Amino acid sequence: MTAGLNLAQQEAVNYLHGPCLVLAGAGSGKTRVITHKIARLIQAGLEPRRIAAITFTNKAAAEMRERAKGLIGRDARHVVICTFHALGVRLMREDGAALGLKPQFSILDSDDVTSLLKDCGGTTDAATARHWQWTISLWKNQGLNAEKALAQARDEDERQTAVIMARYEERLSAYQSVDFDDLIGLPLKLLADFPEVRAKWQAALGHVLVDEYQDTNATQYEVLRHLVGERGRFTAVGDDDQSIYGWRGATLDNLKKLPQDFPKLKVIKLEQNYRSTSAILRAANNVIGPNPKLFPKTLFSELGEGEPVRVVDADHEEHEAERAVARIRSLQASARDKEFRDFAILYRANHMAKVFEQALRRANIPYKVSGGQSFFDRAEIRDLCAWFRLWINNDDDPAFLRAVTTPKRGIGHQTLQSLGNFAGQYRLSLFEALFSHSLPGVLGARVVGSLHEFGRYVNELQYRARHTHGAEGARAFLADWLKDIGYEKHLLDSDDNDKVAAARWSNVLEFCDWMAGRCGGQIDDGADSALGAAGPPQGANAPSGGSEPRAAGSVGARSLLEVAQTISLLSTLSEREQDQNVVTLSTLHAAKGLEWPHVMLVGVNEGLLPFKLGDEDGEPGATPADDVLQRLQEERRLMYVGITRAQRTLAVSWTKRRKKGREVVPARPSRFIAEMALNPATVKEDPREKLKALRAEFARKAQDALSAKV
Repeated sequence: MTAGLNLAQQEAVNYLHGPCLVLAGAGSGKTRVITHKIARLIQAGLEPRRIAAITFTNKAAAEMRERAKGLIGRDARHVVICTFHALGVRLMREDGAALGLKPQFSILDSDDVTSLLKDCGGTTDAATARHWQWTISLWKNQGLNAEKALAQARDEDERQTAVIMARYEERLSAYQSVDFDDLIGLPLKLLADFPEVRAKWQAALGHVLVDEYQDTNATQYEVLRHLVGERGRFTAVGDDDQSIYGWRGATLDNLKKLPQDFPKLKVIKLEQNYRSTSAILRAANNVIGPNPKLFPKTLFSELGEGEPVRVVDADHEEHEAERAVARIRSLQASARDKEFRDFAILYRANHMAKVFEQALRRANIPYKVSGGQSFFDRAEIRDLCAWFRLWINNDDDPAFLRAVTTPKRGIGHQTLQSLGNFAGQYRLSLFEALFSHSLPGVLGARVVGSLHEFGRYVNELQYRARHTHGAEGARAFLADWLKDIGYEKHLLDSDDNDKVAAARWSNVLEFCDWMAGRCGGQIDDGADSALGAAGPPQGANAPSGGSEPRAAGSVGARSLLEVAQTISLLSTLSEREQDQNVVTLSTLHAAKGLEWPHVMLVGVNEGLLPFKLGDEDGEPGATPADDVLQRLQEERRLMYVGITRAQRTLAVSWTKRRKKGREVVPARPSRFIAEMALNPATVKEDPREKLKALRAEFARKAQDALSAKV
């Protein structure tokens, strides 16, 4: 199981019986180590279903599953390979009753949370609600509930937010709903407060592997600690030099805690990089050098020196974009095998993409902007998901409100407001309230009749979805349902542009086809692995929702209702992520975990990268020195991540002037450029060489055209 691994990788794979921290530098083969260790654990006698590999994204889970499948075959389907949040759902579906949750609880999306917080805070301003949402999310990731947050509030704004959080928590409980952060916080509560639940899961999981460990927050660390217990049979794989998510709660303290909480921790360093040339790695090592080290390491490569890292200075943003396009053309001209997919333009913030998009369009170069709108964020997909959520959990009030009004069915705002007041008075969900014998005393007979008709229709759909299995059955059911509610007509009526409406309808059909495929067992993703496809722990209950129990490891014959339960966890459709031959535009945060042969790191100016730190002399309300230092260290790690995305060539560009509002102001190169300590004799890109390469490209194209005519 260790063929093709270097000595450090072999050591990490073969260390099985205690806590292990694998410090995996950029490009050092961490996924390879994780999948080989899964195979080694199985070889050593551990049942596949007792192995959990935890990642941070569904995409990473899918990639890991494919690699594991190639290494260990059918056994891979029994291994629990999923995200932290998907594993949290599994715990809560099986044992959430201890917290008063039904197995069919709903998972609210970001829009639902914003709407709920508007109501709890008595505001119509979305920006205010999103501010509360962000603060509450940070508190939950720190393990704070409303009571603790109020006790620790530092000012009136935080006190007000804590009060709103208390109301919000009450609503979530009443609606039998959770938000995304609860998928970590509530499993922790289960494991910490209920010894029998903790013992069950510690017995069920014989070894836990965590990818990108440096990105864990305080709550996720506590979940891991409770899952593995005193035996500490886990492997944490991460890199302190790539910790770039402090703004969303990730903390390097989790790396510091490991040796303290697990004194027998084995630390193994992976320092050989298989991605980048020595010139690129030297720049990366130099940049990260000034940061304090928890576990010092230095990356090295056996891929040769390679091209020198280039620094490109531009007069302004438009000039910088033009030079980026010229570099793509120049590198393509130097060898015919370079495709557009080989190039990436990386930047610190989303707003910087526009000028590069414009330059690429002018040059007729195809591109994609990474991190664009998720398929599940489209309004038409959210509409359908609201119906699914209502089938799963009738107490999901946000889903009820969206479903009952989309498409419109003659139930107006006044009716819903009266229904809401009635439900609040009697502490009922909206769905429960519409069947109350007392409701006709509040609403007229015709309106009550319309509500009853809607309620009966939802119950009918729920029953049919529970008993619909297989791709063809699901496809027919979904087609009938969309026709019944008139959803295509709704799209046409609600959009002035017929082409846009047709595109939205096409998305709906694609989504339904994808759902049907999952019922037929065609797709095996992280959510499925966590929600039962890998088989529940021994002694666990059969899957909820009234369906027949499935054999452990079965990924076929899911009911449509079971498939609908996983939808809230999925942020992308893996089938849509095709390997297009286009240039990638991406933020540095979104680029983490990816790599390209040729990378252009742009906008490397003070105030952009590092982002404005608030340490300028004389600035009113300047940020405390310790905070400035921590932010600078994270920005340096972000630069390091950007540099190490490059395999063969790297260019770093900065501008002498930048737009600031309506003004153009002088700009300075980032301090990180100097920290790369590049050779001044080779560092600066020569425009004459670029012109020479472009002329060679034009000559080649002219020759190709002439040959084609002949």
